[in-house]
Amino acid sequence: MEQRLLGNSGFKVPALGFGAGTFGGQGPLFSAWGNTDVAGARSIVDICLEAGVSLFDTADVYSNGASESILGAALKGRRGQAIISTKLSLRMGDGPNDVGASRHHLIEATHAALKRLDTDHIDILQLHAFDAMTPVEQVLRTLDDLVRDGKVRYIGVSNFSGWQLMKSLAAADRLGLQRYVANQTYYSLIGRDYEYELMPLGIDQGVGAIVWSPLGWGRLTGKVRRGQPLPEGSRLHETAGFAPPVVDEHLYRVVDAMDIVAEETGKTLPQIALNWLLQRPTVASVLIGARDAVQLRQNLGALGWQLTADQVKRLDAASATTPPYPYYPYWNGQFSERSPAPV
Repeated sequence: MEQRLLGNSGFKVPALGFGAGTFGGQGPLFSAWGNTDVAGARSIVDICLEAGVSLFDTADVYSNGASESILGAALKGRRGQAIISTKLSLRMGDGPNDVGASRHHLIEATHAALKRLDTDHIDILQLHAFDAMTPVEQVLRTLDDLVRDGKVRYIGVSNFSGWQLMKSLAAADRLGLQRYVANQTYYSLIGRDYEYELMPLGIDQGVGAIVWSPLGWGRLTGKVRRGQPLPEGSRLHETAGFAPPVVDEHLYRVVDAMDIVAEETGKTLPQIALNWLLQRPTVASVLIGARDAVQLRQNLGALGWQLTADQVKRLDAASATTPPYPYYPYWNGQFSERSPAPV
């Protein structure tokens, strides 16, 4: 398993990590993702660790804490072999302080996550969303305290905009506090918005990307195609409303290009989608999910080979979209010969 630096942290993570959102199966969204129990999770963890997939990502809101609890149970006796990543700050109760990044909620939520995970520390703790009601200085001071207390090793964010992340990094530098080194972000062949602002920021500021939903919310499995209804087993029937949007024709154009690459390489569409991501700047780890061992082993086939430069170029062209303002004028270089070209 290839090991990659997580931003400027000096800490290495595997190129592929496992997303434990399929553990638990509680609620309308997560039950559609999967309902893996402790026994099933142990089997998946066995395969992951054997393959070098030592990063396991979860969140307190996944199945209302059940994902963390199941992951903790599955890792019992081998915690030292694993890197645990979890997220918090989304609502976890009905109380007025059961949500957000206030000092109160961050401390309470971290302690609750540690208990569910049955561990004394979290390797990578990420804020699941930006809290505009709490000063970033307070947020960072609290996270810094958690690191100094040994309860957290590294900190990161998820679903932040560029200005939110940059404001936080600037405050951390000004105050001498722990910096965010991870950005858990949506990025795929049919969702390349990450490239407009967050990728250049990551390059400049040393923030590594941990990619979620690399198969575009299940759209890049090869089962969703032009002129065909969604297959009965597709989770899109239940979860499309939660998914990042994509225009159908754009999806079909990308899948058509992937089909050609699949014929050339003998690889599956998911393996091609994952391999493409592994070649992108700032990407430290790509989170794969699986309901069973068969899916997991198929996704592991994204490693050990590489798309050619020509294949990458064709996939780039098929998946490219016109960036929104203000990126477009600089993206195509019409204002300056020194404007950056697309990544």
